[in-house]
Amino acid sequence: MCCLRQVRNVYTQCGHGVTLPDEMIYCENSKCRWSPFHSATCRPPNCLRTCRQNKTFPQQYNPHINALCPACVAQQQQQQ
Repeated sequence: MCCLRQVRNVYTQCGHGVTLPDEMIYCENSKCRWSPFHSATCRPPNCLRTCRQNKTFPQQYNPHINALCPACVAQQQQQQ
């Protein structure tokens, strides 16, 4: 099923977090209205009965990265 992917990178060396833009993840199901494999000729009212009309709950990831965040790296480079 199609869904949004939400990622917030957490940088352990400085403790900051950076939220990335939401990314749409598309499935390969022809019966999913959001899928690129959904037929262009499938229209209401038939589509409303036969095809999935909503996206699933967003996938949420919070990877912990053992590094400084991009802002802290830029600040360190300016100080040098």
